[in-house]
Amino acid sequence: MDFGFTEEQELLRDSVVKLMERHASSEMIRQHDRAQTFPYELYKAWVEAGLLRLPFPEEVGGLGGNAIDLAIVVQELSRYSADFAMAFGGSIFCGLNLLRKGTPEQRAYWLQRVMNGENIFAIGISEPDAGSDVGALKTHAHLDGDHYVVNGQKLWTTGAGLKGSVINTYVKTDRNAHYRKGMSLLLIDNDMPGVELRKLEMLGRRCVGTYEVFFHDVRVPRDRLVGLENGGWDCLMGGLQIERAVSAAGSCGAAQAIVDLAVSYAAERKQFGQAIGSFQAIGHMIADMQTEVDAAKMLMWRAVWLVSQDRDALKEITMAKLFAAETYAKVANLGVQIMGGYGLNAEYDMQRFFRDARSATIAAGTSQTQRNLIAGLMGLKAK
Repeated sequence: MDFGFTEEQELLRDSVVKLMERHASSEMIRQHDRAQTFPYELYKAWVEAGLLRLPFPEEVGGLGGNAIDLAIVVQELSRYSADFAMAFGGSIFCGLNLLRKGTPEQRAYWLQRVMNGENIFAIGISEPDAGSDVGALKTHAHLDGDHYVVNGQKLWTTGAGLKGSVINTYVKTDRNAHYRKGMSLLLIDNDMPGVELRKLEMLGRRCVGTYEVFFHDVRVPRDRLVGLENGGWDCLMGGLQIERAVSAAGSCGAAQAIVDLAVSYAAERKQFGQAIGSFQAIGHMIADMQTEVDAAKMLMWRAVWLVSQDRDALKEITMAKLFAAETYAKVANLGVQIMGGYGLNAEYDMQRFFRDARSATIAAGTSQTQRNLIAGLMGLKAK
């Protein structure tokens, strides 16, 4: 494995850094966090820079980037806000799923709309009684002429209320079959008749928004079915690796931002006549933080490199997602401790990173689910 980046990848990183410096000041991010509003102008800047085209092949209008390119972008976005990166990652993850499983007509229509920013994709999987247990999914759909009629409820749906959001909704289309054989994926506009949204008050990641979604006899055109009817399990599993790779990259970027904030504060803050970073207790704490963040990055880069080589990397990606999320949450807690009262003050960024970090070990599969999966891949799955 080569840990170096190509010249094009270095240019990509530099362009993302410069874009975020221009469009995502700390004060702008704080304002959106306080108001719980989404930075549409920033998203537009991503579109104009071609970031939404990056991972898609040239034949559909993309730039032909790979998993490493995608991880570079997500890591840099997350250094400013992991919340913003969630919106980017959700559209990319669902778009790549459509690329794999969609019809030529669906790819021609939807991918252009995602790449040019007309639509943002959200993921509708979790329900009140079906989080990690996808088999407990109850939202269902039946075919009525040329439409599926959808009824049910989704929970923790990130970005469902954004302008132009299309919810990639997993539903039961055969309620008597095993969930792996009775699930389908439908594309449902968030403003279709019968769709009801309720924005939830969450601890962190407030800009993109987390929603409860209700479906009341929602009529979804038949051409919104992605893949085969009852083939939703293949869609879900087919996109699992890239989703968790993106999640790991986001955790790494945000965790590095936390360390950088802690270093800056420890170098400037003076107590007893000297910078607190010179005290062994603080210096060692920060040294351990950076070491663990670098370890998370190594796991993440190994995983995305394997994906870029079209190799099965489920175990490596799962380990990267697990360790990066745990590290993100850990260093956020330590960052607040180092900054003391300033770390909890809304005028500083540390408290926002702390709040956002808490969901990292829950979203895209809990840490407990990741450990179960890793153990199963090691031959330890319960009978």
